[in-house]
Amino acid sequence: MTIFSRRPVALAASLALLAVAGCSGGSDDKGQATDELTVMAQLFGTAPDPAGEMHQAVEKLIGKKLKVTWVPNAEYGDKANVTLASDKLPDVMVVNEKGPSFVKAAEAGAFWDLTGKLDKYPNLKPANEQTAKNSMTNGKTYGIYRVRPLLRSGIVIRKDWLAKVGLKEPRTVDELRAVAKAFTEQDPDGNGKKDTYGLIIPKWPGGYSSASPYDVIETWFGAPNGWGERDGKLVPGFDTPEFLTANQWLRGWVQEGLVNPDFATLDSGSWNNPFVQGKGGMIIDVNVRATQLLDLFKEKNPKDFDKVTLVGNLERSDGKKFSYPFTGYHSVMAVSKQRVRTEEQLDSVLQALDKLASKEGSILLTNGIEGRNFKVDGEFAVPINQDDPKVKVIQNDVDKAFIQLGTRASVGMGAYRLKPADEASRAMRDKFDVLMNEDLKTAVFNPALGVVAPTSIAKGQTLDTIIPDARIKYLSGAITEDQLKAQIKRWYDGGGTQIAQEVNDLAAKVGG
Repeated sequence: MTIFSRRPVALAASLALLAVAGCSGGSDDKGQATDELTVMAQLFGTAPDPAGEMHQAVEKLIGKKLKVTWVPNAEYGDKANVTLASDKLPDVMVVNEKGPSFVKAAEAGAFWDLTGKLDKYPNLKPANEQTAKNSMTNGKTYGIYRVRPLLRSGIVIRKDWLAKVGLKEPRTVDELRAVAKAFTEQDPDGNGKKDTYGLIIPKWPGGYSSASPYDVIETWFGAPNGWGERDGKLVPGFDTPEFLTANQWLRGWVQEGLVNPDFATLDSGSWNNPFVQGKGGMIIDVNVRATQLLDLFKEKNPKDFDKVTLVGNLERSDGKKFSYPFTGYHSVMAVSKQRVRTEEQLDSVLQALDKLASKEGSILLTNGIEGRNFKVDGEFAVPINQDDPKVKVIQNDVDKAFIQLGTRASVGMGAYRLKPADEASRAMRDKFDVLMNEDLKTAVFNPALGVVAPTSIAKGQTLDTIIPDARIKYLSGAITEDQLKAQIKRWYDGGGTQIAQEVNDLAAKVGG
Protein backbone atom coordinates (compact mmCIF):
# COMPACT_ATOMS: atom_id res chain seq x y z
CA MET A 1 0.00 0.00 0.00
CA THR A 2 1.04 3.55 -0.48
CA ILE A 3 -0.38 6.36 1.61
CA PHE A 4 0.84 8.95 -0.85
CA SER A 5 -1.53 10.58 -3.30
CA ARG A 6 -0.74 10.36 -7.02
CA ARG A 7 -3.04 12.93 -8.53
CA PRO A 8 -3.88 16.60 -7.94
CA VAL A 9 -6.93 17.29 -5.79
CA ALA A 10 -9.54 19.54 -7.36
CA LEU A 11 -12.75 19.58 -5.34
CA ALA A 12 -15.53 22.08 -5.67
CA ALA A 13 -15.93 24.43 -2.76
CA SER A 14 -19.48 23.20 -2.30
CA LEU A 15 -18.42 19.56 -1.89
CA ALA A 16 -19.64 19.32 1.67
CA LEU A 17 -23.14 20.06 0.44
CA LEU A 18 -23.22 17.16 -1.99
CA ALA A 19 -24.91 14.91 0.51
CA VAL A 20 -27.99 17.11 0.48
CA ALA A 21 -27.80 18.32 -3.11
CA GLY A 22 -30.90 18.02 -5.28
CA CYS A 23 -31.35 14.72 -7.05
CA SER A 24 -31.55 14.34 -10.80
CA GLY A 25 -33.30 11.15 -11.78
CA GLY A 26 -32.11 8.83 -9.01
CA SER A 27 -35.09 9.43 -6.71
CA ASP A 28 -38.30 11.39 -6.54
CA ASP A 29 -39.12 14.36 -4.33
CA LYS A 30 -40.54 12.05 -1.68
CA GLY A 31 -37.20 10.35 -1.30
CA GLN A 32 -38.47 6.99 -2.49
CA ALA A 33 -36.28 4.47 -4.30
CA THR A 34 -36.76 4.36 -8.06
CA ASP A 35 -36.29 1.66 -10.68
CA GLU A 36 -33.05 3.13 -12.04
CA LEU A 37 -29.41 2.57 -11.11
CA THR A 38 -26.62 4.81 -12.41
CA VAL A 39 -23.04 3.59 -12.27
CA MET A 40 -19.55 4.77 -13.27
CA ALA A 41 -16.92 2.09 -13.94
CA GLN A 42 -13.77 1.28 -15.90
CA LEU A 43 -13.79 0.13 -19.50
CA PHE A 44 -11.08 -1.96 -21.18
CA GLY A 45 -12.48 -2.15 -24.70
CA THR A 46 -15.59 -1.16 -26.63
CA ALA A 47 -18.43 0.18 -24.48
CA PRO A 48 -21.48 -2.12 -24.34
CA ASP A 49 -24.64 -1.09 -26.15
CA PRO A 50 -27.48 -0.47 -23.66
CA ALA A 51 -29.69 -2.38 -26.06
CA GLY A 52 -27.24 -5.29 -26.17
CA GLU A 53 -27.81 -8.77 -24.78
CA MET A 54 -25.47 -8.42 -21.80
CA HIS A 55 -26.81 -5.04 -20.72
CA GLN A 56 -30.38 -6.31 -20.98
CA ALA A 57 -29.50 -9.46 -19.04
CA VAL A 58 -27.98 -7.41 -16.20
CA GLU A 59 -31.04 -5.16 -16.06
CA LYS A 60 -33.29 -8.20 -15.85
CA LEU A 61 -31.20 -9.63 -13.00
CA ILE A 62 -31.27 -6.50 -10.84
CA GLY A 63 -34.81 -5.46 -11.74
CA LYS A 64 -33.74 -1.90 -12.53
CA LYS A 65 -32.98 0.25 -15.51
CA LEU A 66 -29.19 0.45 -15.68
CA LYS A 67 -27.26 3.47 -16.89
CA VAL A 68 -23.50 3.00 -16.92
CA THR A 69 -20.89 5.64 -17.66
CA TRP A 70 -18.07 3.50 -19.05
CA VAL A 71 -14.71 5.29 -18.82
CA PRO A 72 -11.53 3.97 -20.52
CA ASN A 73 -9.23 2.67 -17.79
CA ALA A 74 -6.31 4.92 -18.78
CA GLU A 75 -8.53 7.97 -18.24
CA TYR A 76 -10.42 6.72 -15.21
CA GLY A 77 -8.39 8.40 -12.48
CA ASP A 78 -8.71 11.84 -14.01
CA LYS A 79 -12.39 11.34 -14.84
CA ALA A 80 -13.06 10.17 -11.29
CA ASN A 81 -11.43 13.30 -9.86
CA VAL A 82 -13.50 15.54 -12.12
CA THR A 83 -16.69 13.67 -11.22
CA LEU A 84 -15.93 13.84 -7.50
CA ALA A 85 -15.52 17.60 -7.80
CA SER A 86 -18.85 17.99 -9.58
CA ASP A 87 -22.51 17.94 -8.57
CA LYS A 88 -23.27 15.02 -10.89
CA LEU A 89 -22.29 11.92 -8.97
CA PRO A 90 -23.84 8.62 -10.06
CA ASP A 91 -25.63 6.31 -7.60
CA VAL A 92 -22.64 3.96 -7.55
CA MET A 93 -19.07 4.74 -8.49
CA VAL A 94 -15.97 2.56 -8.67
CA VAL A 95 -13.32 4.48 -6.71
CA ASN A 96 -9.92 4.24 -5.11
CA GLU A 97 -11.06 4.56 -1.51
CA LYS A 98 -7.60 5.79 -0.46
CA GLY A 99 -7.42 8.44 -3.18
CA PRO A 100 -7.25 12.03 -1.92
CA SER A 101 -10.27 13.24 -3.89
CA PHE A 102 -12.47 10.43 -2.69
CA VAL A 103 -11.35 10.68 0.93
CA LYS A 104 -12.18 14.38 0.98
CA ALA A 105 -15.53 13.76 -0.68
CA ALA A 106 -16.45 10.90 1.64
CA GLU A 107 -15.43 12.75 4.79
CA ALA A 108 -17.43 15.76 3.56
CA GLY A 109 -20.53 13.56 3.48
CA ALA A 110 -20.82 12.86 -0.25
CA PHE A 111 -20.87 9.07 0.15
CA TRP A 112 -22.63 6.65 2.44
CA ASP A 113 -20.69 5.24 5.36
CA LEU A 114 -21.48 1.54 4.95
CA THR A 115 -19.78 0.46 8.18
CA GLY A 116 -22.02 -2.20 9.73
CA LYS A 117 -24.64 -1.88 6.99
CA LEU A 118 -23.55 -4.74 4.73
CA ASP A 119 -24.09 -7.69 7.08
CA LYS A 120 -27.75 -8.13 6.11
CA TYR A 121 -26.85 -8.55 2.43
CA PRO A 122 -25.50 -12.11 2.10
CA ASN A 123 -23.41 -11.44 -1.01
CA LEU A 124 -22.06 -8.05 0.10
CA LYS A 125 -21.05 -9.09 3.59
CA PRO A 126 -17.22 -9.16 3.63
CA ALA A 127 -15.95 -12.62 2.83
CA ASN A 128 -12.50 -12.04 4.32
CA GLU A 129 -11.76 -10.12 7.51
CA GLN A 130 -8.25 -9.09 6.42
CA THR A 131 -9.47 -7.76 3.08
CA ALA A 132 -12.34 -5.90 4.75
CA LYS A 133 -9.85 -4.23 7.07
CA ASN A 134 -7.53 -3.39 4.17
CA SER A 135 -10.33 -1.69 2.25
CA MET A 136 -11.35 0.63 5.09
CA THR A 137 -10.60 4.34 5.09
CA ASN A 138 -9.57 5.46 8.56
CA GLY A 139 -11.79 2.88 10.21
CA LYS A 140 -14.83 3.35 7.99
CA THR A 141 -16.22 1.28 5.14
CA TYR A 142 -17.08 3.65 2.31
CA GLY A 143 -17.53 1.02 -0.37
CA ILE A 144 -17.96 -2.64 -1.28
CA TYR A 145 -14.57 -4.04 -2.19
CA ARG A 146 -14.05 -5.85 -5.49
CA VAL A 147 -12.33 -9.11 -4.60
CA ARG A 148 -8.96 -10.10 -5.94
CA PRO A 149 -6.66 -12.93 -4.75
CA LEU A 150 -5.08 -12.02 -1.42
CA LEU A 151 -1.72 -13.42 -2.46
CA ARG A 152 -0.60 -13.83 -6.07
CA SER A 153 3.07 -12.83 -6.09
CA GLY A 154 5.51 -15.28 -7.62
CA ILE A 155 8.41 -15.82 -9.98
CA VAL A 156 7.83 -16.94 -13.55
CA ILE A 157 10.86 -18.85 -14.91
CA ARG A 158 11.92 -20.34 -18.24
CA LYS A 159 11.60 -24.02 -17.42
CA ASP A 160 13.57 -25.06 -20.49
CA TRP A 161 16.44 -22.79 -19.44
CA LEU A 162 16.50 -24.33 -15.97
CA ALA A 163 16.91 -27.74 -17.57
CA LYS A 164 19.64 -26.44 -19.87
CA VAL A 165 21.77 -25.06 -17.01
CA GLY A 166 21.00 -28.03 -14.74
CA LEU A 167 19.38 -26.15 -11.86
CA LYS A 168 16.21 -26.79 -9.87
CA GLU A 169 13.47 -24.29 -9.12
CA PRO A 170 14.77 -21.77 -6.55
CA ARG A 171 13.41 -21.78 -3.03
CA THR A 172 15.76 -19.19 -1.47
CA VAL A 173 17.11 -15.80 -2.51
CA ASP A 174 20.56 -17.37 -2.84
CA GLU A 175 19.27 -20.04 -5.20
CA LEU A 176 17.47 -17.35 -7.21
CA ARG A 177 20.73 -15.49 -7.67
CA ALA A 178 22.45 -18.70 -8.76
CA VAL A 179 19.75 -19.21 -11.40
CA ALA A 180 20.06 -15.61 -12.60
CA LYS A 181 23.83 -15.96 -12.87
CA ALA A 182 23.54 -19.21 -14.82
CA PHE A 183 20.95 -17.71 -17.16
CA THR A 184 23.37 -14.85 -17.83
CA GLU A 185 26.61 -16.76 -18.20
CA GLN A 186 25.82 -20.32 -19.36
CA ASP A 187 24.19 -19.67 -22.74
CA PRO A 188 20.73 -21.08 -21.84
CA ASP A 189 19.36 -20.36 -25.32
CA GLY A 190 22.20 -22.32 -26.91
CA ASN A 191 23.13 -19.76 -29.58
CA GLY A 192 26.78 -19.64 -28.59
CA LYS A 193 26.60 -16.00 -27.50
CA LYS A 194 26.53 -14.29 -24.12
CA ASP A 195 23.37 -12.32 -24.85
CA THR A 196 20.96 -13.34 -22.09
CA TYR A 197 20.24 -12.14 -18.56
CA GLY A 198 18.50 -13.57 -15.53
CA LEU A 199 15.78 -11.15 -14.44
CA ILE A 200 13.47 -8.89 -16.46
CA ILE A 201 12.18 -5.72 -14.79
CA PRO A 202 10.21 -2.96 -16.54
CA LYS A 203 9.89 0.72 -15.76
CA TRP A 204 7.39 0.39 -12.95
CA PRO A 205 4.28 2.58 -13.35
CA GLY A 206 3.48 2.69 -9.63
CA GLY A 207 5.27 4.22 -6.68
CA TYR A 208 6.71 2.74 -3.52
CA SER A 209 4.80 -0.25 -2.13
CA SER A 210 2.77 -0.85 -5.28
CA ALA A 211 3.56 -4.57 -5.78
CA SER A 212 6.62 -3.90 -7.91
CA PRO A 213 9.40 -6.51 -8.19
CA TYR A 214 11.44 -4.24 -5.91
CA ASP A 215 8.75 -4.29 -3.21
CA VAL A 216 8.48 -8.08 -3.38
CA ILE A 217 12.24 -8.56 -3.05
CA GLU A 218 12.41 -6.10 -0.14
CA THR A 219 9.71 -8.09 1.64
CA TRP A 220 11.67 -11.33 1.10
CA PHE A 221 14.55 -9.69 2.96
CA GLY A 222 12.30 -8.80 5.88
CA ALA A 223 11.41 -5.19 5.10
CA PRO A 224 7.85 -4.13 6.02
CA ASN A 225 5.20 -4.23 3.34
CA GLY A 226 4.56 -0.50 3.03
CA TRP A 227 4.57 0.14 6.78
CA GLY A 228 5.67 -2.04 9.66
CA GLU A 229 6.27 -1.97 13.39
CA ARG A 230 9.70 -1.11 14.68
CA ASP A 231 10.30 -0.42 18.39
CA GLY A 232 6.59 -0.04 19.03
CA LYS A 233 5.95 2.43 16.23
CA LEU A 234 4.88 2.14 12.60
CA VAL A 235 7.59 3.20 10.19
CA PRO A 236 7.72 3.22 6.38
CA GLY A 237 9.38 0.12 5.01
CA PHE A 238 12.04 2.14 3.22
CA ASP A 239 13.36 3.39 6.56
CA THR A 240 14.62 -0.02 7.68
CA PRO A 241 17.94 -1.88 7.40
CA GLU A 242 16.21 -4.67 5.48
CA PHE A 243 15.19 -2.25 2.73
CA LEU A 244 18.81 -1.20 2.28
CA THR A 245 20.08 -4.79 2.38
CA ALA A 246 17.63 -5.88 -0.31
CA ASN A 247 18.59 -3.03 -2.60
CA GLN A 248 22.32 -3.58 -2.01
CA TRP A 249 21.71 -7.16 -3.13
CA LEU A 250 19.76 -6.18 -6.23
CA ARG A 251 22.23 -3.43 -7.13
CA GLY A 252 24.86 -6.17 -7.30
CA TRP A 253 22.68 -7.96 -9.83
CA VAL A 254 22.53 -4.84 -11.99
CA GLN A 255 26.29 -4.35 -11.80
CA GLU A 256 26.90 -7.97 -12.86
CA GLY A 257 24.47 -7.76 -15.78
CA LEU A 258 21.98 -10.20 -14.28
CA VAL A 259 19.11 -7.76 -14.95
CA ASN A 260 18.00 -6.35 -18.30
CA PRO A 261 20.10 -3.21 -18.89
CA ASP A 262 17.00 -1.15 -19.78
CA PHE A 263 15.18 -1.95 -16.53
CA ALA A 264 14.64 1.75 -15.80
CA THR A 265 13.01 2.43 -19.18
CA LEU A 266 11.47 -0.83 -20.50
CA ASP A 267 7.79 -0.22 -21.23
CA SER A 268 5.73 -2.32 -18.82
CA GLY A 269 3.44 -3.15 -21.75
CA SER A 270 6.39 -4.96 -23.34
CA TRP A 271 7.36 -6.88 -20.22
CA ASN A 272 6.63 -10.29 -21.76
CA ASN A 273 8.69 -9.74 -24.90
CA PRO A 274 12.24 -10.41 -23.61
CA PHE A 275 10.99 -13.59 -21.90
CA VAL A 276 9.37 -15.02 -25.02
CA GLN A 277 12.16 -13.78 -27.29
CA GLY A 278 14.78 -15.63 -25.26
CA LYS A 279 16.57 -12.60 -23.84
CA GLY A 280 15.65 -12.95 -20.16
CA GLY A 281 14.63 -15.91 -18.05
CA MET A 282 12.69 -14.69 -14.99
CA ILE A 283 9.90 -12.26 -14.10
CA ILE A 284 8.75 -11.37 -10.57
CA ASP A 285 5.08 -10.45 -10.80
CA VAL A 286 1.54 -11.77 -10.30
CA ASN A 287 1.06 -15.48 -10.91
CA VAL A 288 -1.28 -15.05 -13.89
CA ARG A 289 1.64 -13.78 -15.94
CA ALA A 290 2.76 -17.42 -16.08
CA THR A 291 -0.34 -18.45 -18.03
CA GLN A 292 -0.04 -15.38 -20.27
CA LEU A 293 3.49 -16.40 -21.19
CA LEU A 294 2.49 -20.02 -21.65
CA ASP A 295 -0.16 -18.87 -24.13
CA LEU A 296 2.39 -16.76 -26.00
CA PHE A 297 4.72 -19.74 -26.38
CA LYS A 298 1.78 -21.81 -27.58
CA GLU A 299 1.03 -19.22 -30.26
CA LYS A 300 4.61 -19.52 -31.49
CA ASN A 301 4.70 -23.31 -31.48
CA PRO A 302 1.60 -25.31 -30.45
CA LYS A 303 3.67 -28.51 -30.46
CA ASP A 304 6.40 -27.29 -28.10
CA PHE A 305 5.25 -24.59 -25.70
CA ASP A 306 5.58 -25.98 -22.17
CA LYS A 307 8.51 -23.71 -21.32
CA VAL A 308 7.22 -21.93 -18.22
CA THR A 309 7.25 -22.73 -14.53
CA LEU A 310 6.16 -20.76 -11.48
CA VAL A 311 7.54 -20.63 -7.95
CA GLY A 312 6.27 -18.75 -4.94
CA ASN A 313 7.88 -16.34 -2.51
CA LEU A 314 11.42 -17.13 -1.38
CA GLU A 315 13.20 -17.78 1.89
CA ARG A 316 15.87 -15.42 3.10
CA SER A 317 19.44 -16.70 3.48
CA ASP A 318 18.82 -17.55 7.15
CA GLY A 319 15.82 -19.72 6.29
CA LYS A 320 13.17 -17.21 7.37
CA LYS A 321 10.39 -16.57 4.90
CA PHE A 322 8.39 -13.39 4.36
CA SER A 323 5.82 -13.44 1.56
CA TYR A 324 4.40 -10.46 -0.30
CA PRO A 325 0.58 -10.35 -0.17
CA PHE A 326 -1.77 -8.10 -2.08
CA THR A 327 -4.65 -6.11 -0.66
CA GLY A 328 -7.23 -8.75 -1.58
CA TYR A 329 -9.28 -6.30 -3.60
CA HIS A 330 -9.08 -3.66 -6.31
CA SER A 331 -11.05 -0.47 -5.69
CA VAL A 332 -14.50 -0.30 -4.08
CA MET A 333 -18.02 0.46 -5.23
CA ALA A 334 -19.16 3.52 -3.27
CA VAL A 335 -22.74 4.78 -3.02
CA SER A 336 -23.33 8.51 -3.44
CA LYS A 337 -25.58 10.48 -1.10
CA GLN A 338 -26.29 13.03 -3.78
CA ARG A 339 -28.79 10.76 -5.51
CA VAL A 340 -29.29 8.02 -2.95
CA ARG A 341 -30.62 10.22 -0.16
CA THR A 342 -32.57 7.95 2.16
CA GLU A 343 -32.03 4.64 3.92
CA GLU A 344 -34.83 3.21 1.77
CA GLN A 345 -33.07 4.24 -1.42
CA LEU A 346 -29.77 2.90 -0.07
CA ASP A 347 -31.41 -0.45 0.64
CA SER A 348 -32.71 -0.56 -2.93
CA VAL A 349 -29.24 0.09 -4.35
CA LEU A 350 -27.57 -2.44 -2.06
CA GLN A 351 -30.15 -5.07 -2.97
CA ALA A 352 -29.28 -4.55 -6.64
CA LEU A 353 -25.54 -4.84 -5.89
CA ASP A 354 -26.24 -7.92 -3.79
CA LYS A 355 -27.91 -9.55 -6.81
CA LEU A 356 -24.87 -8.73 -8.94
CA ALA A 357 -22.67 -10.40 -6.31
CA SER A 358 -24.86 -13.52 -6.09
CA LYS A 359 -23.90 -16.79 -7.77
CA GLU A 360 -26.20 -15.98 -10.68
CA GLY A 361 -24.79 -12.46 -10.92
CA SER A 362 -21.20 -13.65 -10.64
CA ILE A 363 -21.72 -16.11 -13.49
CA LEU A 364 -23.33 -13.42 -15.64
CA LEU A 365 -20.65 -10.79 -15.02
CA THR A 366 -17.72 -13.21 -15.26
CA ASN A 367 -18.77 -15.82 -17.80
CA GLY A 368 -21.62 -14.26 -19.74
CA ILE A 369 -24.88 -15.81 -20.91
CA GLU A 370 -25.00 -19.59 -20.65
CA GLY A 371 -25.92 -21.16 -23.95
CA ARG A 372 -24.90 -18.09 -25.92
CA ASN A 373 -21.19 -17.48 -25.37
CA PHE A 374 -20.37 -20.37 -23.02
CA LYS A 375 -21.50 -23.77 -21.81
CA VAL A 376 -20.79 -25.51 -18.53
CA ASP A 377 -18.43 -28.49 -18.38
CA GLY A 378 -18.21 -29.63 -14.77
CA GLU A 379 -16.59 -26.80 -12.83
CA PHE A 380 -15.50 -24.98 -15.98
CA ALA A 381 -16.94 -22.57 -18.53
CA VAL A 382 -16.23 -23.51 -22.14
CA PRO A 383 -16.53 -20.82 -24.85
CA ILE A 384 -19.04 -21.57 -27.63
CA ASN A 385 -20.24 -19.84 -30.79
CA GLN A 386 -17.13 -17.68 -30.82
CA ASP A 387 -17.35 -17.15 -34.58
CA ASP A 388 -20.80 -15.59 -34.28
CA PRO A 389 -20.45 -11.77 -34.47
CA LYS A 390 -23.25 -11.29 -31.94
CA VAL A 391 -21.56 -13.68 -29.52
CA LYS A 392 -18.29 -11.84 -29.96
CA VAL A 393 -20.10 -8.71 -28.78
CA ILE A 394 -21.34 -10.55 -25.68
CA GLN A 395 -17.82 -11.78 -24.92
CA ASN A 396 -16.41 -8.26 -25.31
CA ASP A 397 -19.09 -6.85 -23.02
CA VAL A 398 -18.22 -9.43 -20.36
CA ASP A 399 -14.43 -9.32 -20.53
CA LYS A 400 -13.94 -5.62 -21.20
CA ALA A 401 -16.75 -4.06 -19.20
CA PHE A 402 -19.32 -5.86 -17.06
CA ILE A 403 -16.84 -7.89 -15.03
CA GLN A 404 -15.89 -4.52 -13.48
CA LEU A 405 -19.31 -4.38 -11.78
CA GLY A 406 -18.64 -7.58 -9.88
CA THR A 407 -17.53 -7.40 -6.27
CA ARG A 408 -16.94 -11.15 -6.13
CA ALA A 409 -17.11 -12.23 -9.76
CA SER A 410 -13.52 -11.52 -10.73
CA VAL A 411 -12.08 -14.44 -8.79
CA GLY A 412 -14.82 -16.91 -9.50
CA MET A 413 -16.68 -16.81 -6.19
CA GLY A 414 -19.70 -18.63 -7.60
CA ALA A 415 -18.66 -18.18 -11.21
CA TYR A 416 -16.98 -20.76 -13.42
CA ARG A 417 -13.30 -20.86 -14.24
CA LEU A 418 -12.43 -20.89 -17.90
CA LYS A 419 -11.52 -24.43 -18.89
CA PRO A 420 -7.79 -24.70 -19.63
CA ALA A 421 -7.12 -25.52 -23.26
CA ASP A 422 -4.34 -28.00 -22.45
CA GLU A 423 -2.75 -29.96 -19.64
CA ALA A 424 0.13 -27.51 -19.16
CA SER A 425 -2.31 -24.63 -18.63
CA ARG A 426 -4.40 -26.72 -16.23
CA ALA A 427 -1.35 -27.69 -14.18
CA MET A 428 -0.17 -24.07 -14.06
CA ARG A 429 -3.57 -22.81 -12.90
CA ASP A 430 -3.74 -25.48 -10.20
CA LYS A 431 -0.33 -24.36 -9.01
CA PHE A 432 -1.67 -20.88 -8.28
CA ASP A 433 -3.80 -22.09 -5.38
CA VAL A 434 -1.10 -24.36 -3.97
CA LEU A 435 1.49 -21.57 -3.87
CA MET A 436 -0.98 -18.99 -2.59
CA ASN A 437 -2.12 -21.14 0.32
CA GLU A 438 1.47 -21.93 1.23
CA ASP A 439 2.68 -18.33 1.04
CA LEU A 440 -0.28 -16.97 2.99
CA LYS A 441 1.26 -18.68 6.03
CA THR A 442 4.15 -16.21 5.91
CA ALA A 443 2.37 -13.18 4.39
CA VAL A 444 3.53 -9.78 5.64
CA PHE A 445 0.45 -7.55 5.81
CA ASN A 446 0.56 -3.78 5.97
CA PRO A 447 -0.82 -2.60 9.34
CA ALA A 448 -1.38 0.91 7.95
CA LEU A 449 -3.31 -0.14 4.87
CA GLY A 450 -6.64 1.07 6.21
CA VAL A 451 -5.55 4.60 7.09
CA VAL A 452 -4.92 7.73 5.04
CA ALA A 453 -2.79 10.47 6.59
CA PRO A 454 -4.08 14.02 5.96
CA THR A 455 -0.59 15.26 5.16
CA SER A 456 -0.20 12.57 2.53
CA ILE A 457 -3.24 14.03 0.81
CA ALA A 458 -1.89 17.57 1.01
CA LYS A 459 1.74 16.84 0.12
CA GLY A 460 1.66 13.41 -1.50
CA GLN A 461 2.03 14.73 -5.02
CA THR A 462 5.45 16.09 -4.08
CA LEU A 463 6.52 13.24 -1.80
CA ASP A 464 5.30 10.30 -3.88
CA THR A 465 8.20 10.20 -6.30
CA ILE A 466 11.10 10.71 -3.88
CA ILE A 467 11.66 7.10 -2.80
CA PRO A 468 10.93 5.24 -6.07
CA ASP A 469 13.09 7.69 -8.03
CA ALA A 470 15.94 7.41 -5.55
CA ARG A 471 15.69 3.62 -5.53
CA ILE A 472 16.05 3.42 -9.31
CA LYS A 473 18.99 5.82 -9.27
CA TYR A 474 20.68 3.78 -6.55
CA LEU A 475 20.14 0.48 -8.34
CA SER A 476 21.48 1.89 -11.60
CA GLY A 477 24.57 3.28 -9.85
CA ALA A 478 23.69 6.93 -10.36
CA ILE A 479 23.75 7.67 -6.62
CA THR A 480 25.49 6.14 -3.59
CA GLU A 481 23.90 4.54 -0.57
CA ASP A 482 24.56 7.69 1.44
CA GLN A 483 22.72 9.67 -1.20
CA LEU A 484 19.85 7.21 -1.05
CA LYS A 485 19.69 7.73 2.70
CA ALA A 486 19.70 11.47 2.08
CA GLN A 487 16.61 11.09 -0.09
CA ILE A 488 14.88 9.18 2.69
CA LYS A 489 15.68 12.10 4.99
CA ARG A 490 14.34 14.46 2.33
CA TRP A 491 11.04 12.58 2.44
CA TYR A 492 10.84 13.03 6.20
CA ASP A 493 11.83 16.70 6.05
CA GLY A 494 9.29 17.40 3.32
CA GLY A 495 6.32 16.19 5.36
CA GLY A 496 7.09 12.55 6.02
CA THR A 497 7.67 13.12 9.73
CA GLN A 498 4.14 14.46 10.05
CA ILE A 499 2.76 11.64 7.89
CA ALA A 500 4.45 9.05 10.11
CA GLN A 501 2.92 10.63 13.22
CA GLU A 502 -0.52 10.76 11.62
CA VAL A 503 -0.30 7.16 10.46
CA ASN A 504 0.56 6.03 13.98
CA ASP A 505 -2.22 8.10 15.51
CA LEU A 506 -4.82 6.93 13.01
CA ALA A 507 -3.78 3.28 13.20
CA ALA A 508 -4.04 3.40 17.00
CA LYS A 509 -7.44 5.07 16.76
CA VAL A 510 -8.95 2.55 14.35
CA GLY A 511 -7.24 -0.45 15.90
CA GLY A 512 -4.55 -0.84 13.24
